[in-house]
Amino acid sequence: MTPPADLLKSRKERKDRRTHPIFNKYWYRLHSRFLSNEDKVFLNWGYEEDPPMALPLAESDEPNRYSIQLYHRVAAQVDLTGKRVLEVSCGHGGGASYVMRTLGPASYTGLDLNPVGLDFCRKKHQLPGLDFVEGNAEKLPFPDQSFDAVINVEASHCYPRFPRFLDEVARVLRPGGHFLYTDARRRQEIPGWEEELGDAPMRLISESVINEQVARGVEKLYPVLLFKQARLQASFGFAIWVTLYRRLLNNDVSYRIYCFAKE
Repeated sequence: MTPPADLLKSRKERKDRRTHPIFNKYWYRLHSRFLSNEDKVFLNWGYEEDPPMALPLAESDEPNRYSIQLYHRVAAQVDLTGKRVLEVSCGHGGGASYVMRTLGPASYTGLDLNPVGLDFCRKKHQLPGLDFVEGNAEKLPFPDQSFDAVINVEASHCYPRFPRFLDEVARVLRPGGHFLYTDARRRQEIPGWEEELGDAPMRLISESVINEQVARGVEKLYPVLLFKQARLQASFGFAIWVTLYRRLLNNDVSYRIYCFAKE
């Protein structure tokens, strides 16, 4: 007997929710293993405004302009001067380095579950006040009220239990602290995402959909996407970028920025 179509769809959605975070977790670890000390320090999408954001950058940061602009857009939602900052899922540390050097926090801790990526961070980004710690986003290894701000950039789609992460963010934030957050979800995931964010033990300050800005950033990062999409789909890595770029343009994915405050 063939199961009803709605039951098959439900099974597929449950399978997608299980496999999507697992794929991303091991994809990032594999990606890290192929990097040298001089290679890619950003794993996030880009960001560009119209007219251009024209963020002043050091010459050494210019090659990473569009990835940096996304970090800046997220982190600069509040004044981080003199603050204790935690970034959960810091990737290869490019954002941590940029924020530490330019936005004036007293300290910055980058946490990640990927030990290979953390080894890369410690070798590449050696700055006073910046450190990197291995740990789980759903069980942060820090005491209550340890930080003034928590940053999370394009990583929470990998977390199997996103509400646990939100609870942990609230726990380690001091009263009056801020959660500075950006990520994307596929269309079918958006209602659940919104419900979980609505239940977060923090107050929503602002929310913005930035599909256009992120798509523009991807165009700047990978201009060949505009001209060679068919050929690039033969390459697994670029095929992923093509697919995600198309989903952004078609609004099959919603990319958003949030600012929350802990009361």
